[in-house]
Amino acid sequence: MTDALGFIETFGLVFVMEAADAMCKAADVELIGYENVASGYISVLVKGDVGAVNAAVEAGVAAVNSMGAEVYSHNVIASPHKDIEKIIDRYGFDI
Repeated sequence: MTDALGFIETFGLVFVMEAADAMCKAADVELIGYENVASGYISVLVKGDVGAVNAAVEAGVAAVNSMGAEVYSHNVIASPHKDIEKIIDRYGFDI
């Protein structure tokens, strides 16, 4: 498992792409992927060290907000439990 996982959930692929781009440019994180959650809500997931993931999520949230869209949810999990891999595997993300 990795040091930290970061997530942003918003409405629409365009906003998720903007968030993912900002996240990857802001810090040394790896883009794991995205998941269409339901009815247009999409989550994007990154991994890396705790500081980088925090910076990436902050940048992604700011990018979405600057486009006039709303971030539905965002989170950083530092030192995720190894069983989190079961959820990641279910949704087809590779870590």
